[in-house]
Amino acid sequence: MKKLVLALTLLPTLALHAQPSDSAQIRRVYNEILANGKSYAWLRQLTKDVGPRLSGSAGSQKAVEWAKKTMEAEGFDRVFLQEVKVPHWVRGAKEQARILVGNQKIDVPIAALGGSVATPAAGITAEVIEVKSFPELRALGREKVAGKLIFFNRPMDPTKLNTFEAYAGAVDQRAAGATEAAKLGAVGVIVRSMNPSLDDFPHTGGLRYGTGVALIPAAAISTNGAELLSARLKQSPNLNFFFQQSCETLDDATGHNVVGELRGSEKPDEIIVVGGHLDSWDLAEGAHDDGAGCVQAIEVLRTLKALGLRPRRTIRAVLFANEENGLRGGVKYADLAKQNGEKHVYAIESDNGGFTPRGFGIVGIDAQVAQLVRFKPLLAPYGLHEIGRGSGGADIGPLGPLGTVLVGFKPDTQRYFDIHHAATDTFETVSERELKLGAASMAALVVLLDALP
Repeated sequence: MKKLVLALTLLPTLALHAQPSDSAQIRRVYNEILANGKSYAWLRQLTKDVGPRLSGSAGSQKAVEWAKKTMEAEGFDRVFLQEVKVPHWVRGAKEQARILVGNQKIDVPIAALGGSVATPAAGITAEVIEVKSFPELRALGREKVAGKLIFFNRPMDPTKLNTFEAYAGAVDQRAAGATEAAKLGAVGVIVRSMNPSLDDFPHTGGLRYGTGVALIPAAAISTNGAELLSARLKQSPNLNFFFQQSCETLDDATGHNVVGELRGSEKPDEIIVVGGHLDSWDLAEGAHDDGAGCVQAIEVLRTLKALGLRPRRTIRAVLFANEENGLRGGVKYADLAKQNGEKHVYAIESDNGGFTPRGFGIVGIDAQVAQLVRFKPLLAPYGLHEIGRGSGGADIGPLGPLGTVLVGFKPDTQRYFDIHHAATDTFETVSERELKLGAASMAALVVLLDALP
């Protein structure tokens, strides 16, 4: 057996399915990425040379050009763009906010929520009402809410071991808080940042305005700012709060999905996608969200090519446009797949940060899930123990109705929301080792999926 594995190592151009040992093949993938991987260097380029890349921005277009050039340089069989119209929201001048207690003015850090309207040029000054839920807000009634600022201050639940569950339990305030407050006549909304830690960095993110409801400005306040505002309200229930922001939504802009592929040798019409989203919020470099996923996806294809592994199926790296404030890239990709009659058998997404790998979440019928769960013994030695039903990912979600099995890469969740959508999501917060391990995990899964009948 050892002689056969050695012989195969010396003949790397054989098809993936021809290898007699899946474990040996996985080991080769990990060795290549950990020793020669380019994902960390690529992430440095994307974050430092390109930087923030919100849909419609100059940074977004620069990121598309970078991604296309990077994949072309690796010599993939095909690299192409898919044009898609994307929202174009701009933040404008830096926001200002102050707690006003008598003659005292206390500055606090805020950031306009993505898609929010601006305040009047002179800002808004009003009394503040603190609430922790929509039912609590509705119980106040229009008489108490009209003309006031609503302060949503429900923290992420610290008892949730999975921080994505804690996020899900708090994010409705950000997404729909402005609409719920506007229904009762509020003039603006301040939302506690979706951050389990206490710091001075506001975390932005998208909101959704309801139809037929006044559009009122909404901003996130840092968790330290939220704690201070709450404490001051207990001392002075009638205090005022001032905030000013100049954001606006412009006409839709042109964006692109960037796609690179290795053509399948036996079943080229069956496609396995691995991807992340290329856009990021404008406050930071978008290293974990989702530069990490993008460079990991490219690394999967680079690794197969570097090892001379010819896939049976077509393997695509897809860097999606506009996940953060519209999901139009993912929708466009699925629409084109349906229009072109493409058969996507599996889609893997990395959009939970570049942290230590833990496993994969799977969306599919029982038999499909069971098929992937059988990979556990092969992947467990690499720390991938959490393999089972879960979530796939926002960008690949639209492929689900086409029959695609969706797989979400699951890294450790504990630190992700400390930096999510905040100025602290920078290249320096990413561990090269952890990023490469994530790329190797995804590449290993692609090898196993490609070998399936």
